[in-house]
Amino acid sequence: MRRTTRLLARLLLAALLLAGCAPGQTVGTTSSAAPARSLTVFAAASLQKTFTVLGKTFEASHPGVTVVINFAGSQTLASQLVEGASADVFASANETQMKVVTDAGLAAGEPTVFATNQLMIAVPPDNPAGIASFGDLTRKGLALVVCAPAVPCGAATEKVEQATGVRLDPVSEEQSVAAVLSKVRTGEADAGLVYRTDVIAAGGSVKGIAFPESDQALNRNPIVLLKGAPQAELGRAWIDLVLSAQGQKVFTDAGFQGAP
Repeated sequence: MRRTTRLLARLLLAALLLAGCAPGQTVGTTSSAAPARSLTVFAAASLQKTFTVLGKTFEASHPGVTVVINFAGSQTLASQLVEGASADVFASANETQMKVVTDAGLAAGEPTVFATNQLMIAVPPDNPAGIASFGDLTRKGLALVVCAPAVPCGAATEKVEQATGVRLDPVSEEQSVAAVLSKVRTGEADAGLVYRTDVIAAGGSVKGIAFPESDQALNRNPIVLLKGAPQAELGRAWIDLVLSAQGQKVFTDAGFQGAP
């Protein structure tokens, strides 16, 4: 009887051990799982399409990481950072607003230019005004819209005017590229000055006309890791992705020129 009891006990113990090693059970998942982390990137609104693509790529290669991107005008973002906003990385649409951040001592190192962009004339698809060059934008009676000087594309327009000695007489100065494109699309304007990437992003709703004078105002997009970044390691990894061949292809596909 005792032998039978001991035998049953051994069989029960063996069954319990086997059950503990049953296929499909995960051991130590709590201690081995990657902790949830967030990478915060402040990026110019003109980078929304490209950085959204890169954000998905980054999350796929960094399990447990969520990329949070604050898209806005570079001037707005720089002001927020100077006023104390917390972020890991800042990517600007121009070097002017990046200088605001570096002059405030907020950069952890030197900014790196990762892409360049240049102006293009946007006209309706059928180009009813027959625009073919930058000089055509000075014709009397032409309804031209541009960005306001405080907006990067507006600052670039002023640079071209200064370099060429050509003075434009726009019917309006808009606060965003979207507003310029909207007026061209709806026929309120015969032409508008925006970036090459904006024309490509607009698809067939507008036609783009390149002009050599735009070389006088090549726009450089810098990126930098911020001092005191909560996720500095992830921030450096993000910048590496932006500068990598994979990242550069995303920019060139969107109409940017690659890093110089």
